Amino acid sequence: MKAGFPAARAGQRIGLLGGSFDPAHEGHAHLTRTALRSFGLDRVWWLVSPGNPLKSEGPAPLARRLKAAREVMQHPRVTITDAEAKLGTRHTAATLEALIRLYPGVRFTWLMGADNLAQIHRWERWPSIFAQVPVGVIARPGNPLWARTSRAAQLMRNDRLRRAEARLLGGAIPPAWCYLRGPQIDLSSTDIRARGDWVR
Repeated sequence: MKAGFPAARAGQRIGLLGGSFDPAHEGHAHLTRTALRSFGLDRVWWLVSPGNPLKSEGPAPLARRLKAAREVMQHPRVTITDAEAKLGTRHTAATLEALIRLYPGVRFTWLMGADNLAQIHRWERWPSIFAQVPVGVIARPGNPLWARTSRAAQLMRNDRLRRAEARLLGGAIPPAWCYLRGPQIDLSSTDIRARGDWVR
């Protein structure tokens, strides 16, 4: 394995939670614990990105966001990594392509909150994400209809696993995705910054 990248072996089922984590918070940790419990995953990696291509303003320095993320998410099966910066990728589709090449035989699953499902059709080459890996979607506070009736959800409706099949997701052949509802934590990085609790 290349220096600076997390260790993984063929056959492992690893969930990937990407984002700017500007800052990381308990909502991210809750989503991660839910994914570990529900999707048949061995581990989860937080991919703390250099920046979000959909946002005009840059985030706090990467080292600071990594440090804060490690303080928020302390779990033996969770790794916080700047792998995306090391890969030199900025879009999820390209990051997945690079990780799949770098880790032959590892079964990756992309994880995200339902708020991202609602707007994933704006992401660069978004159909490629569903084509490369299973996708686990976890409900976020707010009206769930904007996620479940989103453009991506409608186009991918025939590939959706039922809740009872959620534990199969980590080993599923893409395209496959699953949407889970359950207890939620009403926190967002935007709100934290707006309160002045995190200054860039």
